[in-house]
Amino acid sequence: MVLVAAAGIIRWGTAALTASFPLMALVEPLHGLTFALLHLTCMDVIVRVVPKELAATAQAFYATVAMGAVSALITVASGPLYGSFGASSFWGMALMCSAALPLAWSIFANQSA
Repeated sequence: MVLVAAAGIIRWGTAALTASFPLMALVEPLHGLTFALLHLTCMDVIVRVVPKELAATAQAFYATVAMGAVSALITVASGPLYGSFGASSFWGMALMCSAALPLAWSIFANQSA
């Protein structure tokens, strides 16, 4: 999760600063990497933390709330934000990744202990 948050900051910060094709070609693959890595990490956390008999419910909740509702809300908000602020609106995504970094670190630290 720490790696995902850090990669998100790099990706969205780059998108906020430039539309340079070579730079975007370097950072845009982070989208697939971070999406897949975060999903697998969340599944791992569910397996470790949630009782086995509630694992399917936890996965459904994760898919519905984190992957569904939150993504939908961010998508709906992104159009007006981009319309008002242009590429600078990508700083909002970098800010969300920055806010996730301490939480991800605390989860990592607690899992490692």
